[in-house]
Order: sequence, then structure tokens, then C-alpha cells
Amino acid sequence: MSEVTQHAPGLILVTTRNAISEAIATIAEVAGREVVVLGDDDPEGSPRERLLANPPTQRDAVVICDHDAPEAYDVLRDAIRSPAGYVAMMASRDRTANVLTMLREEGADDSVLDRVHLPAGLNLGGKRPGEIALSVVAEIAAWSNGRSGRPMREGQSP
Repeated sequence: MSEVTQHAPGLILVTTRNAISEAIATIAEVAGREVVVLGDDDPEGSPRERLLANPPTQRDAVVICDHDAPEAYDVLRDAIRSPAGYVAMMASRDRTANVLTMLREEGADDSVLDRVHLPAGLNLGGKRPGEIALSVVAEIAAWSNGRSGRPMREGQSP
């Protein structure tokens, strides 16, 4: 039996203030997680500036909620270079392929790319902001608890 890795829950840092990021904050807070939404209009600076000034730890999750935001790709690269344990970006399947290609072209290897959850969340089939947010928070909870996110009826193994 393999050892299950657990991560003490850290912060969930969410970039871009929108319906999905607000839903992530609400769901995660109900689940007992601390969330910081980094908006583009924050007086403390842009999401990228704030992440660089206060880098995430291995226990923290970084979720980029708007792949079209001006700094989104730079924030993703910075998050990957940080110790953040969970790094994710909202993206369509086409956008996901493009982002992964760009990361590979910049020298990211498989160990780096394995840390990136692209597209973010579990495949719940949701289309509405709350459903998308639920899938992301569920994936973060599974990661934090060293689990795979598989249905309970399939057993407890990671």
C-alpha cells in the first residue's frame, strides 16, 4: 500500500476578480479554507506584483481564473517557479494545449508540467460559475488530502 501524502491546507490564492473567483472564495471558505482573491484593481498592486512580493508556500494553491487577463500567462509562470503546491489555470482544451506548448518551448519539463492543473478542476461537466468553482475547490481539497478525487464508491486509495 502506498503512503498517502497530505498537505496541511494553506491559502488559496485566486487571480482575477470575476464570478468564478468569487464562487471559489465562497465555496472554499464554507469548506474552511482561507482564500485571497487578487483583483486587477487592488490598491496593493496587480496579482503578479502581489504574488511576487508574497510568494506562495508548498501548502498554498494558486488558481488563475481568467486565461485572457493581461498578466495571466506571466502569473502562471511565476506560480510554477514558486514553491506553490497546486497551480491551476482556467482554460478551454484548445487554450490548455497552447499554454502547455508555450511552457514546453520555454524549457518546462514533465516534472514542472505535472504540477500544473490545466484546465483547472475536476471533470464534473459544469458550465456555470458555481459548478466550475466547485470542481476547482474539490480538486484542491483532493490534492490537500493526498487523494485522487475519484468517487468514494471506488475506494479510498489515491
